[in-house]
Amino acid sequence: MEIWINPACSKCRGALTLLDAEGAGYTVRRYLEDVPSQDEIRAVLGRLGLEPWDITRTQEAAAQELGLKDWPREESARDRWIAALAEHPKLIQRPIITADDGSAVMGRTEEAVREALSRSRQ
Repeated sequence: MEIWINPACSKCRGALTLLDAEGAGYTVRRYLEDVPSQDEIRAVLGRLGLEPWDITRTQEAAAQELGLKDWPREESARDRWIAALAEHPKLIQRPIITADDGSAVMGRTEEAVREALSRSRQ
């Protein structure tokens, strides 16, 4: 299991606390320092079953500077969104947990973290 985190994020810290309490084996990726490539973002989106606009923090200053709220949310704009996430990783919603079964979840709730744990323990 891998978890993409921003250490300043309370949801990330909560997810790590739960994983530790459950004795889970995982790797931490501080995605603001170890920025995911566009291909890695595409792979995570596939595992999540989501589109790039679904994992974009649109209230961030960079999102407002880019005018993301006005970008089309359609297949033809997908690469543009992914490029923006790779260039401005702070826009990526967190935490993202990739489970050992090939799936991934947005670990923003205890239930989601537990779902990732159950998928990794099968």
